[in-house]
Amino acid sequence: MVHEDEAEDARGPVYWRFLPLALVAAGLALAYAMGWHSYLTLEYLSASRAALKAAASQHLVLTLLAYMVTYSIAVTFSFPATWMLTVFGGFLFGWIAGGAAAAIGATVGATALFRAARSAFGDSLRKRVGSTIARLASGFERDAFGYLLALRLVPVIPFFVLNIAPAMFKVRVQAFIAATFLGILPGTFIYAFLGESVDEVLLAAQRAGRGVTAQDLVTPEITWALVALAAVAAIPPVVRLMRSTRRPAP
Repeated sequence: MVHEDEAEDARGPVYWRFLPLALVAAGLALAYAMGWHSYLTLEYLSASRAALKAAASQHLVLTLLAYMVTYSIAVTFSFPATWMLTVFGGFLFGWIAGGAAAAIGATVGATALFRAARSAFGDSLRKRVGSTIARLASGFERDAFGYLLALRLVPVIPFFVLNIAPAMFKVRVQAFIAATFLGILPGTFIYAFLGESVDEVLLAAQRAGRGVTAQDLVTPEITWALVALAAVAAIPPVVRLMRSTRRPAP
């Protein structure tokens, strides 16, 4: 009987399996070479605020679609500072529409990277990892949705790592998509809310004759939003603790 990973290897040369990840790496290198990372800054947002606002006002649907496609590509290629794209979304479309568009774009991009990593790794890498990763794999296989949702809610592990790591485990695509979308919603809406109020901050900095900094974005509203995010992040471990205390003793 042919095992699943052997069947994967039989589909063609092994190096073809790594082609999607190679394209991701090449895309990231090209983006840096072209200097596209310089657009994900508060300075660029300050300098282009009028043009961006005009585009969103005159061509709302087209701009919204272009924004989601751009976000998906940025996440697929593991581009850093994608949180600034979420700020841009809130700035252009408001925190509700901007946050929802960012969550959709991020989920599409994360899923594309997850599929690329799964194409490269399959089950072969999981069988070669150590005991710690093996235990983590076992947890994912028992409750992939719950594990990934908890990790998404707590922004400790880098976003791109959580797009690639589950590919080593038997995480279903449907569970990955659902946990990713729901898990990033709280943080996405917080950054979009920050973006919605950034226009006044940019104008104040311009009137003061100085550049805007991240500290300018720290407001009481954002502080309370971060507190709310921390409360949401505490839900998964609390639920697990309650479940464990209710289990009958062996």
